Amino acid sequence: MTDSERGAEPGSGLNSSRTPSHVDALAEEYLEEFAQLDPISATYIGLSGFDDRMPDLSPAGLDAAAELDERTLKRIEATAFGPDAEAIDDVDRVTIAALTERLGVARERHAIGADASALNNIASPVQNVRDVFDLMPTATADDWHTIANRLNAIPAALGGYITSLRTAAANHDVAARRQVEACISQCEANLGPDGFFAQYVAAARAGDQPLEDSLQCELDRASHAAQAGYQSLRDFLAEELAGQARETDPVGRERYQLFSRNFLGATVDLEETYDWGQHELARITSLMSETARRVRPGATIEQAIELLDHDPARKLAGTAALQAWMQQTADTAVTALADLHFDIPEPIRTLECRIAPTNTGGIYYTGPSDDFSRPGRMWWSVPAGVEEFSTWRELTTVYHEGVPGHHLQVAQTAYRGELLNRWRRLASWTSGHGEGWALYAEWLMADLGYLGDPGDFMGLLDGQSLRAARVVLDIGIHCGFPAPSEVGGGAWDYDKAWQFLTTHSHMAEGFLRYELDRYLGWPGQAPSYKIGERLWLQLRDEMRQRAGGAFDLKTFHRQALDIGSVGLDVLRRAVLGEL
Repeated sequence: MTDSERGAEPGSGLNSSRTPSHVDALAEEYLEEFAQLDPISATYIGLSGFDDRMPDLSPAGLDAAAELDERTLKRIEATAFGPDAEAIDDVDRVTIAALTERLGVARERHAIGADASALNNIASPVQNVRDVFDLMPTATADDWHTIANRLNAIPAALGGYITSLRTAAANHDVAARRQVEACISQCEANLGPDGFFAQYVAAARAGDQPLEDSLQCELDRASHAAQAGYQSLRDFLAEELAGQARETDPVGRERYQLFSRNFLGATVDLEETYDWGQHELARITSLMSETARRVRPGATIEQAIELLDHDPARKLAGTAALQAWMQQTADTAVTALADLHFDIPEPIRTLECRIAPTNTGGIYYTGPSDDFSRPGRMWWSVPAGVEEFSTWRELTTVYHEGVPGHHLQVAQTAYRGELLNRWRRLASWTSGHGEGWALYAEWLMADLGYLGDPGDFMGLLDGQSLRAARVVLDIGIHCGFPAPSEVGGGAWDYDKAWQFLTTHSHMAEGFLRYELDRYLGWPGQAPSYKIGERLWLQLRDEMRQRAGGAFDLKTFHRQALDIGSVGLDVLRRAVLGEL
């Protein structure tokens, strides 16, 4: 695709040669300071120069991040609305709205200490400090020197984190006991000769060559330092924090509303959304019953799933076969969709599919670096001992993480260097926008005919059933809404939640236990997928109604994706030209 074909932000009247503005400079400066304060996030978004560091997770470090946010918000106010306000265009208006929304909600989270007390089984410093090593280059001796420096920085980072958790606990803000216990187990998985860090450095190579003895010794020492940091955290959690942990899981309606807005970039009516989630789940269950009869006449949902699970034509044996199938499926989707249904520039037609070094069972995407030297990657964290995989369950997952899902969405934004500043391209991320788009993309592939096989369509529906069920679970539990009659009504508890989840999802028990703990410990995030999809569909319908017969789906996708990941309220206003 040529530069002239890339276009501009909807309504901007600008082309790809747009001159960076004062607002762009402000966003770039914010990103640079943010990366210095949060080197882990810098690695995730592909900003080089920070890979040898860890963030300051102490109260002072969290305050420094909050001060940066506050200072930037004041600069935005002066730039956009003050007496010396700069002239701005439509691109700047989106940047201003997106930065204001993201930093504003971060300010509110910091004000209640949510950053200091963050502890759960999936997305807290317990995981982030370890997981960042999955993304670090390992091809050269210099790469491994960088890794050694970052490993050595772990004890200080986790020491600061312990101080933050202790400070939050003094303010009676402590995670639920089940989250503390999950994190103790995760810390222990990083310890000893069979733990992550020891195994990680033991496998170190520069290309296909072993490292020099001096560097290997340096890495061994750094591994011990990293383990010492996690041992200290494990001991603090077990010996101090566990005794202060909440026995109950709900965070309450007021706190939940903030967390929901953080993940959506939009404010939703929680009662209405809770009711909608139950109706959406019923709709999906009805579709599953219809699809089961397509798998085999007269079959129930459970019978159809058992047939699909035992169909040898739908089986993959071993992680090597899984990785090869992922890659082939992803590449096929790119080839089929490019130019016909989506504009897919050449640099983002490369998507790497990898087996992750962890064993949590999660599947996730990491975006390309700014210069595309590191491509977008789809990761599959296969639980230990799992050696068999069913393609009927996972085809829609590849579309979700790859194209037209996260890879198209994230990499397309990263590609637009001539129009969007680096904060917009790399660091602006809202879960409801990103995950909502990925669910939207799954349905879109069905609409385009790529899930015509009833087994593959059942895989889509089973995943969608889980996503709808967790809207109900997450909102209902944390806000204290009455449980559905199918689990006896009344107040939610763990047993009712487990009954509800297992009724509406047909996945392995270990995975679902992990998922339920996730919902209980990370309020508002899991529903952002399905609620985000709902808001994407509402926006598409509104644009279709406005355009009438002139509506073009490919153009809508192009316009919306070119904006990048912003809060869903900002997205809607930008696409409709209301900023």
